[in-house]
Amino acid sequence: MRVLGVDPGTVTMGYGVIDSHDDDLSLIDCGALTTSERSPIGERLCYLYRELLCLIQNYQPDTVAVEQPFVASNARSALAIGRAQAIALLAAATQDIPTREYTPAQVKQSVANYGASSKAQVQEMVRLQLNLKEIPQPDDAADALAVAICHLREVHLNEVLAKQGDRR
Repeated sequence: MRVLGVDPGTVTMGYGVIDSHDDDLSLIDCGALTTSERSPIGERLCYLYRELLCLIQNYQPDTVAVEQPFVASNARSALAIGRAQAIALLAAATQDIPTREYTPAQVKQSVANYGASSKAQVQEMVRLQLNLKEIPQPDDAADALAVAICHLREVHLNEVLAKQGDRR
């Protein structure tokens, strides 16, 4: 299974592509799409949409996993991230690719086994689980890979539970 993970943002959008064969994960590509803060939001969203379409066409993922915005004290920031999230969902939908959304706590729990893990802990776990020498850069790319890993772990868990249900 191939998953495109997306860490949404209107200035920087992280992406990570991972292949999974049984329990083995392998990094295909990761990086960040960047726009200018000074550009109008419509231009930034259009750019991100087109670039995501190129990534989808290039890597042909089976699923796109997107992190949901975390709403703390900055509602404006959450709204901007929500716009970028919608662009990622739209890009996948136009290519008939299923999508899944995960909260930051779900990603942390799945990748680092603790829902309140620090960003550094999650990124180190991404490095370890993908057997990389260094943490992927920029941070947005590592975060997107964490979302992809979260999805793959969720799929694996559901498969295990389904098999156990069949045995009963």
